[in-house]
Amino acid sequence: MMNLTTLTSILAVAGAVTLGAQSSETTTKTKVEVKDGKEMKVTGCVEGSAASGYLLTHVADKTSELHSYMLVSDNDDFSKVVGKRVQIEGKLGDRGHGKVEIKTETKVEGPAKDTHTKVEGSAPYLGVKNMKVLAPTCP
Repeated sequence: MMNLTTLTSILAVAGAVTLGAQSSETTTKTKVEVKDGKEMKVTGCVEGSAASGYLLTHVADKTSELHSYMLVSDNDDFSKVVGKRVQIEGKLGDRGHGKVEIKTETKVEGPAKDTHTKVEGSAPYLGVKNMKVLAPTCP
């Protein structure tokens, strides 16, 4: 029984050393794009963080029903407008308008392989083209 425990310990250490020798650096980029969406101008409040993503909330439609949209942009830094009321012009992918395309690319330096993933679907995303601050706070 002692030999089995010793052998198991040696194999575990050898496996850890092997994994350490094969370590590699990984970088992942994700791009979300609204395709064929409806061009809109909407007003709402920006909420969220860089870690969880940014939302435009309190967006009223013609029937006064409130909606929220995940904000998508390669250029805008939404952290500067969190808690502010803004007007955004962009492409809306929601309720039958447009498709959302999510591309993820992972590059690995080392023995592992690079990966590319592309997913399409419909979701409440708003691709931001222009943004204007209307008020320093939200109601």
